[in-house]
Amino acid sequence: MSNVVERFLKYVKYDTRSDDESNTVPTTPGQMVLAKAIAEELKEIGLEEVTLNEKGYIYATLPANIDREVPTIGFIAHMDTSPDMTGTNVNPKIVENYDGEDIVLNEEKNIILSVKQFPELKNYIGKTLITTDGTTLLGADDKAGVAEIITAVEYLKNHPEIPHGKIRIGFTPDEEVGRGADHFDVKFFGADFAYTMDGGPIGELEYENFNAAGAKIIIKGRNVHPGTAKDKMINSILIANEYIALLPKEETPAHTEGYEGFYHLNNIKGDVETTILSYIIRDFDKATFEKRKETMQEFAQQLNQKYGEGTVTAEIKDQYYNMKEKVEPVKHIVDTAFKAMEEVGVTPIVKPIRGGTDGARLSYMGLPTPNIFGGGHNFHGRYEFIPTYAMEKAVDVILKIVELYTKR
Repeated sequence: MSNVVERFLKYVKYDTRSDDESNTVPTTPGQMVLAKAIAEELKEIGLEEVTLNEKGYIYATLPANIDREVPTIGFIAHMDTSPDMTGTNVNPKIVENYDGEDIVLNEEKNIILSVKQFPELKNYIGKTLITTDGTTLLGADDKAGVAEIITAVEYLKNHPEIPHGKIRIGFTPDEEVGRGADHFDVKFFGADFAYTMDGGPIGELEYENFNAAGAKIIIKGRNVHPGTAKDKMINSILIANEYIALLPKEETPAHTEGYEGFYHLNNIKGDVETTILSYIIRDFDKATFEKRKETMQEFAQQLNQKYGEGTVTAEIKDQYYNMKEKVEPVKHIVDTAFKAMEEVGVTPIVKPIRGGTDGARLSYMGLPTPNIFGGGHNFHGRYEFIPTYAMEKAVDVILKIVELYTKR
């Protein structure tokens, strides 16, 4: 088993699910447990300036071994896993020489990784896959990225005959709840540019992402005994249904792709007195993004005119923006990654991220940071899997990027 695979299988055993209801940093204690283990590992490898701060951020340096000036390159990944599904007691299954058929993840519970539902499995016939046991997520998002970065810098450390400039690596907590860049010290990191190893299937290369906002629609009702409620009761749940119906039915995640944006209702909490709708708003185009936010406010006001001022309140907060604006002026960092993939036998797939990464916010903090594949599929759920060769190729891509910048 290759070093990167061994590392990955070790890291997924740590429960690092983040928690968007928590106000601590990191949001869960398990993230710090893994961070401490990784920091010790980096010291054992022989990296310098290994720093783990009280907020769970790790920084480390592989010093340059040449005396001419080359850019300082950063590589970044996140240690937490999604709160969407449990990451406790992850028990990976290894499927060698995959035959192209359905994979039984859990025979007792009849959980199947189905080729009909996930036809991309056919791309990996003959390869070794790592899957879940059907009861947890896997954690390739983004423990694969962590393993890939550490394996690459370890290789360079063990092969001093390979010339390279200064390399900085950084691992963050709480990316899955949108806080991964909150306390990232760009100045301390000191890289000229960076890459997040946080993409999906092999070949993905991304420097565009959604503009993103979160919205809470708070609906106030009036509760009266239902036996005497005529002309008195205002049921906030029913008004919430009206609000939901006002938004375009086809502009949801289930009906959009590519550069199409959406409104996504991802949580409802309510009773007659108060109902709260939690939405995320996404769009690549800044003007359309702003219009979506305006639309949500307009619909709130429309219902206030019907039921009374203050019945519906829309609280909308921006989360991150499209990194394209910050990456295009230094487009060589994308072009170099593209060339690196080609030179190691990977077909680059340049596509927009229908989501966000730490790199989106870091780009606006002064560190241009496009995103490179980690190799996994079906993140955040029981059907997650990753081909081992995709992780190995990701290591090759990191090493090739370093090589290309050293030769420039």
